[in-house]
Amino acid sequence: MTNPPEPVPAAAAATRPVVLRRWPTLAAVAATALISFGMEDGVDLAPALAASAFVYFGAAALRRASTSWPLFFAACVVIFATELLGGGEVDPTWVLLALAAPLPAYATRPGALDAPGGLPLQVAAMVAFGGAAALALGLGGDAAAYLVAGGLLGHALWDARHHRIDQVVVRPYAEFCLVLDVLVAAAIVIVTLNG
Repeated sequence: MTNPPEPVPAAAAATRPVVLRRWPTLAAVAATALISFGMEDGVDLAPALAASAFVYFGAAALRRASTSWPLFFAACVVIFATELLGGGEVDPTWVLLALAAPLPAYATRPGALDAPGGLPLQVAAMVAFGGAAALALGLGGDAAAYLVAGGLLGHALWDARHHRIDQVVVRPYAEFCLVLDVLVAAAIVIVTLNG
């Protein structure tokens, strides 16, 4: 009978190349470059704010931190598909908010409200961040851009909290989202100031 493998000691993990240790940060930098390329104003990134909240809300409603990456990629597909197929008629923010709407019903099954990370707290965050994204669409202009940037910075604090407590989403996703939120918010401010 073989023994189970020993966990990797912290010292051994620290000797791994930085690319392996900080891949979520590096992925966020690359994603920021893609997102920021050709950005005309911050309102264009309101769907990113809604998507950030959607992932946490979805993972809490499904009660599986492992769904954070699939939910992130699903949100990306929704954003790109809406942009490509919608012809500008429907903003992806509205689609993401509509997709989030049925999740509370799913989450009302027994024990859902007692899950780590607290579904009621995630619902409040979805309303706050999703509401800010929707409000930005209605405002337009520089005020909307700063609202999206502020919302992303607020969500970065949300990411930091979840990274620290290691609940709701997986830690690499929380790290990725934190860095992405901060960098995209900075890009929005720079573009708006230079606009």
